[in-house]
Amino acid sequence: MDISQTIAELKKRPGFKDNVGMILIHNGVVRNWSRKDRAAVAALEVTPDFARIEELRQEYLAREGIFEIIIEARAGSFTPGDDLLFIIVAGDIRENIKPVLAELLDRVKGEAISKKEIAIC
Repeated sequence: MDISQTIAELKKRPGFKDNVGMILIHNGVVRNWSRKDRAAVAALEVTPDFARIEELRQEYLAREGIFEIIIEARAGSFTPGDDLLFIIVAGDIRENIKPVLAELLDRVKGEAISKKEIAIC
């Protein structure tokens, strides 16, 4: 995803100027170490459940003040530094936007993405 291009396109949508005062972005990348034990990681295999991601997107899109949510989850094998997950939340005020991004991110990662780390031997 080209974040700048995606935001530029979002700003052209009808209603944007009347409904958006904040855009928050998550750009998840592959780390070169494991979260559980900090062991070196050579690669990460990722399998998103795209249907579940869309269900979650729709659920949070219905929240007060949310104008749009864009999610791009990538599938396949990735190496450290590669982009894995983009979430963009656009809406009216920070009190509405910040919790949506935080909760949605946690749920997407917990409910809709499976990962397998490939260790450096």
